[in-house]
Amino acid sequence: MGVGLSTSGMSRTPEGYRDALDFLYARTTGAWKLGLERVAALLALLGHPERDLRCLHVAGTNGKGSVCATLEAVLRGQGLRTAKYTSPHLVDFRERFIVDGAAVEPERIVEFIRRWTPAVERIGATFFEATTAMAFQYFRDAGVDVAVIETGLGGRLDATNVVDPVVAGVTNIGIDHVEYLGATRAAIAAEKAGIFKRGRPAVIGESDPEIAAQLGAAARSAGASEVVQLNTLGQPSEIAVTASGTTFDFIGRRWHTPLVGAHQAANAAHAIAMLRALPDAIRPTDPDIARGLSGVALPGRFQQVGRYLFDVAHNPAGAAVLADTLRSVRPAGPVTALLSVLSDKDWRGVMTALGTVVERFVLTVTPTSPPSRTWRLPEPLAFARRHGWEAVVVRDFDRALALAGDTGGTVLVTGSFHTVGDAMARLEVSPTDG
Repeated sequence: MGVGLSTSGMSRTPEGYRDALDFLYARTTGAWKLGLERVAALLALLGHPERDLRCLHVAGTNGKGSVCATLEAVLRGQGLRTAKYTSPHLVDFRERFIVDGAAVEPERIVEFIRRWTPAVERIGATFFEATTAMAFQYFRDAGVDVAVIETGLGGRLDATNVVDPVVAGVTNIGIDHVEYLGATRAAIAAEKAGIFKRGRPAVIGESDPEIAAQLGAAARSAGASEVVQLNTLGQPSEIAVTASGTTFDFIGRRWHTPLVGAHQAANAAHAIAMLRALPDAIRPTDPDIARGLSGVALPGRFQQVGRYLFDVAHNPAGAAVLADTLRSVRPAGPVTALLSVLSDKDWRGVMTALGTVVERFVLTVTPTSPPSRTWRLPEPLAFARRHGWEAVVVRDFDRALALAGDTGGTVLVTGSFHTVGDAMARLEVSPTDG
């Protein structure tokens, strides 16, 4: 699809669909409510659809989306009927619910909200709890063979942790969501390790020996049937990054993923290890995995469409790998970063990582970011000037996007899912393009 500035946003959908989304979004506040009791009560009313699903469960600070996309693509390539539940979405809410590569029909969302609104309100279920229950019901009704489930926040008390997965994986541990998960990597690791289950394989992608050992101990304490740790199995090596993807060596074989960046080798390796730990009935062979990798696509992760480069990096670790990938790929310069970061994120760390690889910042506010999480623009502008980075504040998002597009070279759209999604909607870019 061509890139043209537009304020039309998403494609036309039934009016009932918009009303249903308005109800769900009204349940969104600036704070998360962790715990399993509300989602469990809602799922009980639905007949516990999660118990009828064969799931792969993925947690971690960064890389969850890449791992989930890889798992789903490989399993679908095996001829299995697959489902994928991820969050947040970029442009359309329906991106969260994917069956065999296609988003849920708007009518299914309308049907669920109309039928279950009284129960959701009586239980006090949150936005994420309601959408998680919706996903499990939809996947059961669709008769999927396997469902790939991404945690929303943490793991132990995340609404998705009602599943008993055939394999669970924790990608890595970074500092994020400290108000909910703890201020140290050890505390955050303890929360994310909560997805490990008795009698199920656990795959750990964390490279730091101390944190990896903690996760391994937690998996064994939970009674995991097998604990696979990539730092002892062997990390990817001989990594080559180009604009067409990433090639690397892992467990005695050369692999290629279309996802771009050295970090994508680690994400692909994590997915490969999870796939190899699956039960015999759905476990692909290594050649099958290699073929399936060719079908991996992940919107908003170093996704280039024309002069625009979209990446949802929203914390310092994500921004650092984005910066490394920019150095490897070297897109046409100058690179202008259209940046908007949520106020509860370490935007200073994000700007510090990007300041070495972009020529200028256009700092703005995204229309869809919650008011309680909107960053205070004078502060990042002053921060940029203290570091000698060229920066300008344009609060109106449409004007900021137009200004960034007028500067020539490459426009890097980053800082949050809201930033990327709002830009894609206005540029009429489908998240599946690129």
